[in-house]
Amino acid sequence: MTAVTDDLPLAADFPKASYEDWCKLVDGVLKGAPFEKLIGKTYDGLKIDPLYPRAKDVAPVVGRPAAAPWQVMQRIDHPDAALANAQALDDLENGASGLALVFAGGNGSHGFGLEPTADAVAKVLKDIHLDAGIGIELQVGPQSRMAAIHVAEYVKSKGIDPTACDIRFGLDPLAAGAVWGHSPYAWEEIVPAVTGGIKGLAALGFKGPFASADGRVIHDAGGSEVQELAFVLACGVAYLRAIEGAGVPLEQAQSMVYARLAADADQFLTMAKFRALRHLWARIEQACGLTPKPLFVTADTAWRMLTQRDPYVNMLRATMATFAAGLAGANAVTVLPHTLALGLPDAFARRVARNTQLVLLEESNLAKVSDPAAGAGGIETLTAQLCEAAWALFQETEKAGGAFAALQQGVIQGKVAATRKAREANIAKRRDVLTGASEFPNLQESDVAVLPATPVALAPYGEQKFKFDPLAPIRLAQPFEALRDRSDAKLKAGGARPKVFLANLGTAADFTARATFAKSFFEAGGILAVDSEGFADPAKLAAAFKASGAELACLCSSDKVYAAHAEAAAKALQSAGAQHIYLAGRPGENEASLRAAGVIGFIFAGADALATLQDAYRRMEQA
Repeated sequence: MTAVTDDLPLAADFPKASYEDWCKLVDGVLKGAPFEKLIGKTYDGLKIDPLYPRAKDVAPVVGRPAAAPWQVMQRIDHPDAALANAQALDDLENGASGLALVFAGGNGSHGFGLEPTADAVAKVLKDIHLDAGIGIELQVGPQSRMAAIHVAEYVKSKGIDPTACDIRFGLDPLAAGAVWGHSPYAWEEIVPAVTGGIKGLAALGFKGPFASADGRVIHDAGGSEVQELAFVLACGVAYLRAIEGAGVPLEQAQSMVYARLAADADQFLTMAKFRALRHLWARIEQACGLTPKPLFVTADTAWRMLTQRDPYVNMLRATMATFAAGLAGANAVTVLPHTLALGLPDAFARRVARNTQLVLLEESNLAKVSDPAAGAGGIETLTAQLCEAAWALFQETEKAGGAFAALQQGVIQGKVAATRKAREANIAKRRDVLTGASEFPNLQESDVAVLPATPVALAPYGEQKFKFDPLAPIRLAQPFEALRDRSDAKLKAGGARPKVFLANLGTAADFTARATFAKSFFEAGGILAVDSEGFADPAKLAAAFKASGAELACLCSSDKVYAAHAEAAAKALQSAGAQHIYLAGRPGENEASLRAAGVIGFIFAGADALATLQDAYRRMEQA
């Protein structure tokens, strides 16, 4: 999305370009195709035009204080409390300004996490000066909710003034229930426990905020930006109501709630989402009769975008996500280390996660300008669209009786499931690209080091009295990774990876483009592509296939060469023992004759790559 500029002194000597001038040039390129071809859509159906004028009469979104950096948070999730403490001290000594204490069983723990005991909390926080401006964020779940009390008791035992601490306690039973898919208590029973804890912590002198409205629940489960925003609003309002109902004035309750959003590699959508949340929350505050105050918004880089394969690409994804969240005014950012999907990250992965933020802050100075997206036509439009759609969905949730009731009725889960299904279909067809997983795979990549660690054993979470569909976290690359795992298993068992012979026809100019496509296509599923020179003689092609030891074959060339030689080549391959022959390209009018010659499938951009690869494994295993 690009903004049309109005006044550029350096361009004064050039004729002024208008939107109409641009449209005329576009028409020449489209050659009769509809302009709508250039209009994109989000998973919420929001339109993204290719060009926007500068937005007029807009003000920057109020977020962080002017020129103030966001808190550089670092995950502390090692199950061994002593080792977790060593990691925390190292992080603080090397640039982190905050610690995200991730407890076992909490949302976002992803299989690891701190033990939620008083002894473990004391060990983790040893030698950390909690009154020295360090941001602390607790990420707790139902089985680790007492961790908040243990942290408060530790502060008291050390004689630290609670008012000097910057601790976000992360109480969020709604998000926990959404992920687990059940609750042992009704909402009316949950409220007194949560508000009692909040009032107790506030009475001790802690500033909070205490209750977290966590949008990661929706994002991790494959949901959309609108769904994530609406869920945050619904949870935030539920906590505000609960706190006010417990006798706390709304003016005080206002600062007791904060939000957490996922930041992913889609820069514009992430920026618009964070900006939209601030507009939406201000509207809620106004509806409550409050003077709007900037909501404290934390960001975690997205779990669902992490890949196990070629994990170094995760560094780039995290950089873009941090860039977007930081520019959009996040108050604190936590970068998930690039190896987290493989196991507990080591010192190198943790350092990269920390330095991702430090470079953007200290070298790129991203925090120096407040809301640099203000006035950018594309982002302003997208922000407004998100606000409108999220507010409508929030109202729908409220009509259902609020967040807990909406979960019980499946209102939230049904919408997320539909979006996830659409997203998974686009991943399967490689319309949504996962570099290193679904595109540009590397079958020769080395193993990546992670720390050996035994997760904390937790007791089951209460009686499943109130059940509903869970919003289980996913990673988008998992289906392709499962195929790679099957390939690796064959290799580790002493055999060889499955192979596909690239049956190139004609000259390099004829086959290179499709051979390159086919190599990426099959290797995304762990099927090693065996390249070849261009063939004109079917007998030589058949001999090369036999020598390759491949189970599969894929014809690669131009449509012109296919018309003249594809059928003969397919028959020669079939005679040489190739039972599973593919053709790189669309079938066209010759599909019937090609299939009769032995071609079982066609691979092309937009085809269901995942289904094709899964079918290839089935065929090879049945052979």
